[in-house]
Amino acid sequence: MNIAIDGPAGAGTSTIAKIIAQKLGFLYIDTGAMYRALTFKVLEEGVDIRNTVEIINLARKTSIDLINNPDGSLKVMLDSKDVSREIREPRITKHVSDIAKIKEVRDVMLTLQRNLGNRGNSILDGRDIGTVVFPNAEKKFYLDAYLGERANRRHKELHGLGQKVSLCSVEADLQNRDTIDSTREVAPLKKADDAVYIDTTNLNIEQVAEKVLTYLK
Repeated sequence: MNIAIDGPAGAGTSTIAKIIAQKLGFLYIDTGAMYRALTFKVLEEGVDIRNTVEIINLARKTSIDLINNPDGSLKVMLDSKDVSREIREPRITKHVSDIAKIKEVRDVMLTLQRNLGNRGNSILDGRDIGTVVFPNAEKKFYLDAYLGERANRRHKELHGLGQKVSLCSVEADLQNRDTIDSTREVAPLKKADDAVYIDTTNLNIEQVAEKVLTYLK
């Protein structure tokens, strides 16, 4: 069984997907982390972010795997190296949407994501899970929230990771990512017609998780 959770950055898709995966004993697949891992490799190898050809070639020879830890956290393996913490750095966040909009990169990731999802019962979160990656997923959800609230959440998250960034810069980054993710030609961010829409603006994590579980029951 596959469960798809889509939504813009900061809407809570990753947090909720982790919780539901733990409660149901499903494999959790953070597709955004996969794009972050590739972005990390691109920057580490000094590839020009505008060099699409080189980025595509790099994607085709890169190994990315996701391992669920017992505590619910996710280990992101890039070419057999754990980069779980590094991929959350601001420099990765700044460029990940530029990498993710490249069609050939998405083709590579699509294969990886479907292979992971077909390992067994899984819950995937991202931007195009219910529309492209697993359009026939048994259950689909689209989480959303106002930009200001999403920025507040991401700002707190980053500070928790020791990253000192301003709220204004976080909001500007989210707005930029929203624009890129929703207007790209390939697999843009959008709600699947058969997805359950949940506005998380005025809900806490527990309330959102309960709503999702209610629909699943």
